[in-house]
Amino acid sequence: MQAEHLTKEDIALFKKKLLEMKEEAEGYTEQENKQEDELASVNNHPADLGTEQFEQQRDAGLDQMRREELKDIEDALQKIEDGTFGISEQSGRPIPKERLEVMPTARILVEEA
Repeated sequence: MQAEHLTKEDIALFKKKLLEMKEEAEGYTEQENKQEDELASVNNHPADLGTEQFEQQRDAGLDQMRREELKDIEDALQKIEDGTFGISEQSGRPIPKERLEVMPTARILVEEA
C-alpha cells in the first residue's frame, strides 16, 4: 500500500530524483573503472607503491559506498513499483515527506534509526 501522505505527483518527483541519482552513481563507477584501467597500464617506481596501495584501499572503500548507495536507490525504485515507497520498513508508519525530500532512499523514520 502506497504511503497515503504522498500524492501521485510526489511519487513521480521522487522517482525522477532517484533515477537521476542512479544515473549519477553509475556514471561515477564507469569513470573510475576507466581511470583504473589507464593507471594499470603505467609502470610505477617502487617508491610509489606505498602511495598506490593506500589509494587502492581508499578507492575500494569509496567503491563499496557507491555500490551500497546504488543498491539503496534501486531498492527505493522497487518500492515505488511495489507501492511501498514512503513506508517505514520497521514500523510500517509513513515516512514524512520532508525526510524523503532530503533522503529519498530512507527506509525508516528518524526516531527508529
